[in-house]
Amino acid sequence: MFASWRSVCSAACGADLALRRTWHGRPSGPAAPWRCYGTRAPGTGDPPAFELGDCATQRNLSSEGREQARRIGAQFVANGIVVGRVLSSEWCRCLETARIASAHPVEPFPPLNSFFANQDVGGTQTRAVRELIDGWRSQPGVLVLVTHQVNITALTGVFPAEGEVVVLKPKAPSGFDVMARLKP
Repeated sequence: MFASWRSVCSAACGADLALRRTWHGRPSGPAAPWRCYGTRAPGTGDPPAFELGDCATQRNLSSEGREQARRIGAQFVANGIVVGRVLSSEWCRCLETARIASAHPVEPFPPLNSFFANQDVGGTQTRAVRELIDGWRSQPGVLVLVTHQVNITALTGVFPAEGEVVVLKPKAPSGFDVMARLKP
């Protein structure tokens, strides 16, 4: 099973029971949640002077987005979700979300970077993420991927709302089906 978040759900979104049912009712095999930045990174895209390594030039999480990241991390712990690996887009808001929500080391993974402003690289990045997911099937724990709406939509066909959790179930020998959409 693979779960995909457009953004971090707050505890008030009712995801607690849904996450528990989703993960505890899963068939054997690893789950892989995919999470994007917290819901409070105001605006769309990035400013014209955006620089990948300079957080001052990017849209960043608000205090509410940080709190949402803490809450979803707490949901993982409360529901006994075992995390195997955490990968993130190199955007500051994604890295911050991953670091706040997970006690595990966060690894930047460029194929998770937004291609909102450069659609030409979308296919290549999406294929790299599909290959990563397909290769994770035999690994222990949950693969957590922190990314952007445009990436999730390209991979799944789902345009997730802020705070929504999209749960995907792997298919043999590759690919996945949308199993659930948990709205805030």
